[in-house]
This record gives sequence, C-alpha cells and structure tokens, in this order.
Amino acid sequence: MNGAASVLSARSRGGRFAGARAVVVGMAKSGQAAARALVAEGAEVRITESRAEGELQVDVPAGAELLAGGHAPEHLDGATLVVVSPGVPEGADVVRWARARRLPVWSELELGARLCTVPFVAVTGTNGKTTTTELVASMMRAGGLRARACGNVGYPFSTAAFEPVDALAVEASSFQLRFAPGFHPKVSVLLNLAPDHLDWHGSYERYATAKAHIFANQQGDDVHVGNLDDADAAVRSRKAPCRVLWFREGRPDAGQVGVEDGVVLLGASPGERHIEFGAPPFRAPRFLADAAAAAAAGLAFGLGPTAIGEGFTGSRLHPHRGESVGSVRGVTFLDDSKATNPHAALASLRGLEHAVLIAGGLAKGIDLSPLAAAAPSLDGVVAIGDAANAVLAVFDGLVPAVAAGSIEEAVGTAYRMAAPDGKVILAPACASWDMFRDYGERGDRFAGAVRRLEQAERITRTEGGDDAD
Repeated sequence: MNGAASVLSARSRGGRFAGARAVVVGMAKSGQAAARALVAEGAEVRITESRAEGELQVDVPAGAELLAGGHAPEHLDGATLVVVSPGVPEGADVVRWARARRLPVWSELELGARLCTVPFVAVTGTNGKTTTTELVASMMRAGGLRARACGNVGYPFSTAAFEPVDALAVEASSFQLRFAPGFHPKVSVLLNLAPDHLDWHGSYERYATAKAHIFANQQGDDVHVGNLDDADAAVRSRKAPCRVLWFREGRPDAGQVGVEDGVVLLGASPGERHIEFGAPPFRAPRFLADAAAAAAAGLAFGLGPTAIGEGFTGSRLHPHRGESVGSVRGVTFLDDSKATNPHAALASLRGLEHAVLIAGGLAKGIDLSPLAAAAPSLDGVVAIGDAANAVLAVFDGLVPAVAAGSIEEAVGTAYRMAAPDGKVILAPACASWDMFRDYGERGDRFAGAVRRLEQAERITRTEGGDDAD
C-alpha cells in the first residue's frame, strides 16, 4: 500500500463527505481513486461498473459496494452525488438518469479540487498538457516546495490531495473539466485548441467550451495563462475573469513570456533588460512553447527565475513524444505515438524533411484532412488502423501512400519508402484503441519492430560481407 493509500485508509468516517451517498460511475483508475477518497471522507459509496465483476482486476475499497455488469437506474436510488469517470460521455444513460434526478454530477477532478487544501496550477489544452504540467511541478520543487504532478498525467488528483504537499500541478482533460462546476485553480493554463475527442463531446464548440472552463471560477489575484499564437485559444483566454499572462513560441513583448534562440524569457519594455529563465533540455518548437507556458505559470504562481530555470534542468520528456528509437542504414525512426490528433501530428512533423509518416488508428470523429499540409515534407505515408482509408484519401495524389495491416508491417514498408538518411516517424493523428491498449503499447510495438529491423539488417550485412562495424 502506498503512502497516499495508507492515509486514505486511516481517515475516519466523520470526514468532509460524512452523510453523503455517492455513486461512482466506472472502476478504472480515476474511479477507484474517487471511491477511496469518498470512503475516507465518510461517504457511503456505491460503484456502478459496465463490465462484469469477473472481468475486473481491481480492489474494491473497503466500505464501498460494487454493482457490476452494467449501469441501471436503480443504482442511483438514494444517491446525493454522482462521480463519473473520464470514459463516461455526457450522453451516457447513467448521466442522463442522474440529471433527470437533479443529482450533482462531478468528475474525479472536481472531487480532487474539493478535497485539496493547497494552491494548485491547472493545465489544459489539446496538446502539450503532460509536458507542461510536469515542468510546472519540477519548477515548484526547485523553488523549495513539496509538489507533484497529478490529474490526467496518470496520478489521480483526489489521491494527491491527501498527500503532504505544499502545491500541486494538475493536468485537466476536457472530459474532467466538463463535470467540474466548482473547479478553481490559483493559476490556470490553456495551451492550445484544435478538434479532438469529438466523438465524446459531440462538437468542437462543446469540446472547446469544456477546455475553457478551466478559468471560469477564477477571480481576484488568480492568474490565467494564455497562448498568443493560437487564435481560438487566445479569443477564449481573453474572457478569463482574472488577470491574463500571455506566452508565445517566439520573442515576447514586454510582460509576455516567450522564446528566443532556444532560451525562455520574460519580455521587457524598451530600455529595460528582459529576464532569462534558461533553456529547456528539449528543443523541438512545440516543446519550447510548452516550456514558455510552464515558465509563465511558474511566474504567475510566485516562483522566481532561478526556480523556473532549475525546473527546466530537472525535467525530462515522457516516452513516445518524438524520441529516436533506432536507426537502420541511416534511416532514423522517431516515436511520437502520443500525437493522437492532427494538430499534434503536424507539430511533430515541423522541421522534418524527407520523412515517411505512419498514421492512422481511431479517428474519434475528427477530420484528418489538415494532415495534407505536411505533404511537401513527406516522401511517403503508411496508413494503419480503422482510419487507414481516411489517411490514404488525405494524401491521394499528393504523396505515395499505402496501407499496412500491422505496426510491424508499417515499419518495414516505411523503411523501404524512406530516402537514404531520411526519417520514419510514427505520428498517428489518431487514438490507439482500435489496435492497442493505449498509445504507450503502440509506441512500444513500433520501437520493437525497429529493433528487429535493425537486427535483421545487421545479419544481412554480416552474411553479405558488408559489416562496417
């Protein structure tokens, strides 16, 4: 049992939710965390789960009741609160039943915010959330605060809320923000906006509105951090009911945070010197924008330039975000499996030439046609998954494009299409769930196929007398 779980299990039933009768919808990671937190704070907890009990490999929190095998209206009988997991769309029957009974519907994010007793920075956007959130947490620690990243990064907010910390950096998804009526961060960040998760939200406007809710409850001394380079996000950020601090990818004007020659800095008025925060260890343009956003958030939170700069040096990128996973006869293979929408895929392709793109998967109701903008930098495209035909249609007549039945086949095909000293990049622009457990498994399978290709090429060179090692 980890430290947070120990704290949770030790709480008395006379806590902040004493007398509440809560129904938690879904028994995935966030649902489990919500159930534990509610039990620890004195609530009567019932969990409703669509999967059969035999399919679950989870521990039901002591004191909670599990109702598996499908949601039913009677599961809400006597409830005073419903907490939904991110995978449950607002159009689901169980959500409609809850609203018909006029029950409050919260996400685990809202629960975490209600339980949290320390100030927190909240980060959302279509892309770059995890990188920015982790950077902010690193800056907080460099500033001498006990802090951690939580939320959509994979560590539930409602668990972190019980830990002995001074501050938190919280990644917030659109799913979570949709059901977070009282969510109120000290500093909020809206990184960017592009169509995503339209199958869940029903439209781009509903998706963007959910994202913009991150600043809806801010006021007074609160600060919102907005992106001047993203037109739609900037329009929405200007509506924040608090002070707005702007960031951008390029050189900033006075009072803005931006980037020049790879260094993140705070712009100054004419005749004054700008303040440099330092250079982050990752230099791709999309990551520099995230670094500028994180620096702006750190500054708004009250951190000094030294802490912000040391936060850069103490950070690292998570896997599957554009790193090289191998090279075969001069062809470099890049894994950006986390690029799960066209906006992210195009950002991943910026600056590349003579690249072969592997793209496709579950499109989530998104139009893939913006990917055509990358055609001039591509030598070929290999399409995979449910959206393979849609990907092929995007590049029809623009660049050679073929379909592959597996990620392993895609790697081999892309290698044969690549130019000498070219690149093969997995930037799918789609979710992974049609073929894989998650984007991590997709990236791991891609890297594994590259390693086998490397090995096969070494054997071929050795047997052919062309071993130059």
